[in-house]
Amino acid sequence: MAVAVRSLRHNRDFLKLWAGETVSLIGSQVTMLALPLTAVLLLGAGPFEMGLLTAAGYAPFLLIGLFAGVWVDRRRRRPILIAANVGRAALLAAIPLAAALGLLRIEQLYLVAFVVGVLTVFFDVAYTSYLPALVDREQLVEGNARLEVSRSVAQIAGPGTAGALVQLVGGALAVALDALSYLVSAACLWWIRAEEPPPAAERQDRGIWTDLVEGLQTIVGDPVLRAVAACTATLNLFGYVAQSVFVLYLVRDLGVAPALTGLVMMALGPGALVGALLAARMAARFGVGWTICAGPALSIVPAAMIALAAGPPPVVLPILILALFLQGMLGTVYNVTQVSLRQRLVSDRLQGRMNATMRFVVWGTIPIGALAGGALGETIGLRPVLAIGVVGCVLATLAVTLSPVRSVGDGL
Repeated sequence: MAVAVRSLRHNRDFLKLWAGETVSLIGSQVTMLALPLTAVLLLGAGPFEMGLLTAAGYAPFLLIGLFAGVWVDRRRRRPILIAANVGRAALLAAIPLAAALGLLRIEQLYLVAFVVGVLTVFFDVAYTSYLPALVDREQLVEGNARLEVSRSVAQIAGPGTAGALVQLVGGALAVALDALSYLVSAACLWWIRAEEPPPAAERQDRGIWTDLVEGLQTIVGDPVLRAVAACTATLNLFGYVAQSVFVLYLVRDLGVAPALTGLVMMALGPGALVGALLAARMAARFGVGWTICAGPALSIVPAAMIALAAGPPPVVLPILILALFLQGMLGTVYNVTQVSLRQRLVSDRLQGRMNATMRFVVWGTIPIGALAGGALGETIGLRPVLAIGVVGCVLATLAVTLSPVRSVGDGL
């Protein structure tokens, strides 16, 4: 282990990848809050518009996710990563430019969110497969751990930074920070000197549908993986019914200022860090299966806290911060445990297609939930929409507790 850590510290190419991704992740967290705040504060977006905006960003995972996985596997990954970052930077930079000229419209936000989502699909698929080209196989755990630390730091720093920036300079200009972060990431990737091996020649002769069907069969044919997919897809579907109107709920119904909205969202990061530390211990103590079941079951509590929050900002802020902290912690425990279980159950030959298929299934419900949340927010109000998220946690819990997942007892 000491050798692996020492090697990574001296692996300049990995350090470039790590530095670029850290900056990019913080920038992305800024946009995740600044974009909807721009829609609410500058363009006066309502619930349905907010649902459309969220759906536009995640629709590419449903529309092209499976095909992107097969396509990326047949090409070198670094050029894809660089092109995706440069493209995302250009698209996001157009938002503050249009705002400065007085030309910004909600339709532009939809378009930017969708195309950035397309590029993110390709980036995410390529990024996962690129790390093995930079580090030895025995260093992959260390490399992934460092990257996950960056993700947690971004979850902590990004929303707070976004809220402060929106308060000071407005949402459109805050998005410019994310555009700059993608350029920094692209430059770091450009400076990597490691030679990336070409894609396997034999994969070029396989039909795309052959790869797609084999990946789908891996999930559908295994009762444990099928239950995990159903649980995660349900959590995302109902979670984004609520998430699509959450920022609007904070600003319009609860009267929370943009800077404090960032403070609330920032609570997810510390919760995720705690969850990452607890996941393996919980799996060893209670078993993998029951730890997976506990995630959605206990998430009923913070979902209910959010839906029932009422009063002036000094009263609701501690409730919301605690609720998001718990959501971040429980969500991370669930994700770490179920991803580790999937990796253990599936052979190396099928890992890529299994993960691409799982991403398609569980992320494909996000745009559906976002559209439904926006439409429901227009008709029944924001608080009832948030209550629907509680129902989702109950249904997701049933998906795993009534399946063979609960009997998986070994530690990870």
